[in-house]
Amino acid sequence: MRTLTNTEINQLEQQGCRAEDWTAISVAEDFMPTHVCNVAFYGEVNLGVFEKNVEVSKDFMKHSGIRNATLRNATIGDNCLIENIGTYINNYTIGDDCYITNVNIMETTEGATFGEGHLISVLNEVGDGNVMLFDGLTSQLAALMVKHFRDRELIAQLKKLIRENIEETSLERGTIGDRVRIINTGEITNTHINDDCEVIGTTRLSDCSIKSIPEASVYIGSGVICENSIIFDGSAITNSVKLENCFVGEACQITNGFTAESSIFFANSFMANGEACAAFCGPFSASHHKSSLLIGGQFSFYNAGSATNFSNHAYKMGPMHYGEMERGSKTASGAYLLMPAQIGAYSVCFGKLMYHPDTRQVPFSYLIAYSDTMYLAPGRNLTTVGLYRDIRKWPTRDKRPKAGQKSIVNFDWLSPFTVGEIVQGKTILEDLRTASGDNVSTYNYHEYVIKNNSLKLGIRNYDMALRIFMGAVLKRHPLTEPSTDTGLGKWNDLAGLLLPESEEHRLIDDIKTKRLTTINQVLARFNDIAANYDEYRWTWAYQLMCNYYGLDTITPDDAERIREDYITARRAWIAEIRLDAEKEYALGDVEESLFNNFLSQLDKESEYERWE
Repeated sequence: MRTLTNTEINQLEQQGCRAEDWTAISVAEDFMPTHVCNVAFYGEVNLGVFEKNVEVSKDFMKHSGIRNATLRNATIGDNCLIENIGTYINNYTIGDDCYITNVNIMETTEGATFGEGHLISVLNEVGDGNVMLFDGLTSQLAALMVKHFRDRELIAQLKKLIRENIEETSLERGTIGDRVRIINTGEITNTHINDDCEVIGTTRLSDCSIKSIPEASVYIGSGVICENSIIFDGSAITNSVKLENCFVGEACQITNGFTAESSIFFANSFMANGEACAAFCGPFSASHHKSSLLIGGQFSFYNAGSATNFSNHAYKMGPMHYGEMERGSKTASGAYLLMPAQIGAYSVCFGKLMYHPDTRQVPFSYLIAYSDTMYLAPGRNLTTVGLYRDIRKWPTRDKRPKAGQKSIVNFDWLSPFTVGEIVQGKTILEDLRTASGDNVSTYNYHEYVIKNNSLKLGIRNYDMALRIFMGAVLKRHPLTEPSTDTGLGKWNDLAGLLLPESEEHRLIDDIKTKRLTTINQVLARFNDIAANYDEYRWTWAYQLMCNYYGLDTITPDDAERIREDYITARRAWIAEIRLDAEKEYALGDVEESLFNNFLSQLDKESEYERWE
């Protein structure tokens, strides 16, 4: 950089420019003043070169430069076009090739946080803060902080590590990355905006960080007001959304007047029209309706229904939105499928019941209300078209590039986490049958009624799922005895990460004893656990197979028996799904071509039976 020459100063003055102190202006070696007009300079200003055209709209090019603006303590990169700044740009560093026009004010003030370090209260809107916002937050870390909020030693150490990370990475002034477009925007205060992001028609960004990676930029649209928040790779915030004290993770869409306060959204969540307060919206959470209020709850793989929306989502062959089983869905018979508001990554996607603690032990089930009687249909959701489509659709709806998958999402529908509950559910049903006998019309499980045929069907479906799981795991893993005990016992779900409870406890202990000394080491541990999932699952599944078949070790002959049971169970599962599809088609709500395409997809399921 160099100072301006007298000739350049004279030319700038002739072009309507003025400076508080021309000697405080530094420019690139090849700087030419031709395209700098009507600009007021205050404090220290650094200017790049203005040599290229900028595409301001498709096939509409304008030369780079600065026109009609006031700059104070600012650095402008090469080949930017900055024009028509209503008030000023103060204390900002702007990268190369940016287009900034019709912006009222851009400023960094003393004490700027850029959205980091705020402690918000999730799940309890009037409680103490339990999640600290920073640009490294993932669904796993947030889930750990929320789940173990009462462990003061753990939370204090996590807060300390996060604060240290913020202090190490914080900048004194706001930054605008390369190739950023900011158009027709009111106020940008104390905000970082990364490369390639677009801010168009936005009302206000205050104390925010707008993150991006080369494969996934962020779009902030018209009427948006965003304060004290962080927005991550590939997300879009549009159409008069209002966010305050929020974290928006990768590839989320928030639109159409949605408002949120003290809420966190992760990995492909979609929010429109409604409202969120103190909400934990894990991967693939969705809300479409104006009357939907997500408040003080934890959601994942979930579509929030509306209090006035009682459409029938029990049958789901046709194309639908993110979630398909809405709370309060009314069936053709007039009963209600009381699906959960969510807790755990698979509660809605795979039909786990969560309204009452007792029903957690009977997964993949329906609760059906007739008058004052609640009927429990255990395991019924295992053989539905909806479950089959859920299994296949969620991985295809992950819009995050490989480099931008900070939050971990495990898409296994049968895992030690879910299968552990299937084992427990099957045991409960078998104990009910043993206690009351086979020759009764109904069984009572707490305050729920289970019909005799429903109980038998539940046991059969659970057994079928167990055989599918065991065979699928054995197909994926060499027939060897487990090399580790890690994986035995209970498994948990940390907002998409399926892990042995023992590993969660080990992580907590390593944080509290300061064996993990940075927050990046904590985040790396989550990734290590995910990388070892196959081995941990094998340890758990090996013990399950030994217990199920009464074995001490699994021989090749035993493996062949498990393989045959797997194929038989899988074919029975597909046959039941086919029957469910035929039932839906018979109702007349599905086009014949769609029905035939679905059956064709089922016909290809035999390809998954190969044992290679």
